[in-house]
Amino acid sequence: MSHLRAHAGPGSATTTPPRRGLRFTLILATGTFAVGTDAFVVAGLLPDLAAELRVSTAAAGQSVTVFAISYAILAPLLSTVTARLPRRTLLVAALLVLAAGNLLSALADTLPVLVAGRIVAAAGAAAYTPNAGAAAASLVSPTLRGRALAVVIGGLTVATALGVPLGGLTAHWLGWRAALVAVALLASAVAVAVRLAMPALPGGPTVPLRARVAALRHPAVLTVLPLTVIGMAASYTVYAFAAPALGALGVDAYQVSLMLLLYGLGAVAGNVTSGYATDRWGAVPVLAGGYATLAVALAGLGALSVTGSAPTALVGLLVAGWGAASWCQTPAQQHRLISAAPQQAPLVVSLNSSAIYLGIGLGTTAGGATLATGVPAMYALGVAGALVALLVLHLGRHPGSRRPPTTP
Repeated sequence: MSHLRAHAGPGSATTTPPRRGLRFTLILATGTFAVGTDAFVVAGLLPDLAAELRVSTAAAGQSVTVFAISYAILAPLLSTVTARLPRRTLLVAALLVLAAGNLLSALADTLPVLVAGRIVAAAGAAAYTPNAGAAAASLVSPTLRGRALAVVIGGLTVATALGVPLGGLTAHWLGWRAALVAVALLASAVAVAVRLAMPALPGGPTVPLRARVAALRHPAVLTVLPLTVIGMAASYTVYAFAAPALGALGVDAYQVSLMLLLYGLGAVAGNVTSGYATDRWGAVPVLAGGYATLAVALAGLGALSVTGSAPTALVGLLVAGWGAASWCQTPAQQHRLISAAPQQAPLVVSLNSSAIYLGIGLGTTAGGATLATGVPAMYALGVAGALVALLVLHLGRHPGSRRPPTTP
């Protein structure tokens, strides 16, 4: 068996040419595409899912909450427990667990069975995504690591642009169960590709869980991570209930898939633009602009929901802005964390990943609780969250947030 030695720093040896290693990351990105599709596709399926399981839409939304919170809890735990396993073996196993969770969800005839399936799927996702990033970094030279990580994480944002609306269309034509089976088949296919095409990669050193928790005691990290939770909670207060939320604006079931596509395209644009803008102007201005845009977009949609109808083009523009604002947060927040604790970069980035999903879970819970009050109230809650994020950002500025010095 041939082994690839991970790049530990300059001068590290590898048996795989760096550029070829960069191509391997496309396979890993297909896996994160499956993870992202799985994490977010349920948002477009909730009305049909709730009707068939004979529960309310808000109750069905608990499946989104459970997935997100399970991911947030399991990611650091599984990263610790599986640290020494060979990477290829771990990635294949994680994808198969993800597939199994989706098959269980697709077979569910009650809400508890669906929730159990979502927990299994979350375990697979939590084991795959951080390790896919670590594998990508080890497959290339240090000078290409940024691009390799961008490709892998790009699978998540592309999933919001393509995977989620395609899943919604599959559900529209064949039913919500077929959409989850499709995700399971995709995850299984990527598992086969990883096993056949990826080089063998050794496991890494074990990082005790207490060391991961210790990173939370860093003052700057304590300042930044809560903002990730608040910002993502504001973004996802409405997203899991996109079908009824957009339906209140006169958007029909078919157009919901189109709107989710626009949201995803906005998310990709926001993610890419944020990386460039953070390098040029610093993280705080980017985040401030993102939260302000989020507040305006959700406020506009909320105002239109009161009337019960709105021009499709205007709704599409606001939804795209909502998506861009939601996903412009991640590069800027990661930049702040790495600047604040450069010696603990892998740890703080993994903690940020958990904070993202914790925020999604809390936002979904809040949105579900507000849904019975009315769609305008749900939009208003999202706006309030965005404004709180702006306030927390203003209060939590620290040196790691300022524009990095220009290299001569």
